[in-house]
Amino acid sequence: MSSVRQIAGELGISVATVSRAMNQHAGVSEETRKRVLMAADKYQYRPSMGRKPTNVIGLVYPEEPVHSDIGDFEAALLSGILRGVYEKNHDLTFISAARDKHVDETYTQFFHRKGVRAIIMRSLGDTSLVEQIAAEEFPILLVADRSDDPRVNFIHSTSGDTSRKAVQHLVELGHKRIGLAMHNVVDTDHEDRKAGYMNALTEAGIAVDADLIVEAEANTSGGESMLTSLLQLDNPPTAVYFTNPMSTIGALHKCLKLGLNVPRDLSIVGFDDSVTRLQSFPRYTAVCQDAVSLGEEAARWITTAAQNESQSVFREVRPTTFEIQESTAYPSMTPARIDADGNLVHTV
Repeated sequence: MSSVRQIAGELGISVATVSRAMNQHAGVSEETRKRVLMAADKYQYRPSMGRKPTNVIGLVYPEEPVHSDIGDFEAALLSGILRGVYEKNHDLTFISAARDKHVDETYTQFFHRKGVRAIIMRSLGDTSLVEQIAAEEFPILLVADRSDDPRVNFIHSTSGDTSRKAVQHLVELGHKRIGLAMHNVVDTDHEDRKAGYMNALTEAGIAVDADLIVEAEANTSGGESMLTSLLQLDNPPTAVYFTNPMSTIGALHKCLKLGLNVPRDLSIVGFDDSVTRLQSFPRYTAVCQDAVSLGEEAARWITTAAQNESQSVFREVRPTTFEIQESTAYPSMTPARIDADGNLVHTV
């Protein structure tokens, strides 16, 4: 391990210049900054936190912001992370790697400059950044997603088998035309849910119809548009599985606007990250995951890892559950559809 003084001596510059370059202060040329950062990386120099807090965990999101209309998963997850962090007497800070990281810094240098000991990261479907940080051996935990990279620690929920059970439930009620309404940004979670849907149909001897699989943004308007697309088919579904809470809520709202009775005219299975299913009308049957406990366990592990750099790889997969509420029933004898004018009609 090198020191600021050794780096300064090798490069023929002052200790103060090395310090300013490491901390991205103004007044240092880009050439000098790059030389300092390269030397620090070469000698694995890790700056002292000094008076900065040494018990801070960073929560990192990718460049794309998290929209509030995609549901309460992020809020529930954050609640669990805060609970776990505070339980271990640590603090939490939000970090934007896309905005604040200098192009010549390694991620390790960047996070040390930010004064954090370890990070929890959301990927939103792209795990390449997580894998890049893990390659530097900086303590990191991917939450609510997984990676095939053996260096990546992660915790997530698996919903494939529970999604299969949800669709099996519809099949057992007598449904043969079952739609799938998915988020148009497909991550591992949604891939699992689609696989569960397709497996259930295959096991029941029902051919998968590509027309019954639709995608849109995972918000209320996306749920409305996906429901509309499915019900405008010449042979519409009698049941639909929505893989996101807000899409489910949007579909239920659309049913109310149309005067379509759930579940008499259409059965709906949704997804839930907390208690959304119990706050809708009707309360909807759902595949459920506990986002709060997911965040809490993530925080417990990463705070321990922050104090023990030799900790082994951590990979935990938590199950989801299937809960039957009021939104599923036997298929209607006259399936509902929407005509070209947007009016609700029933097939004969």
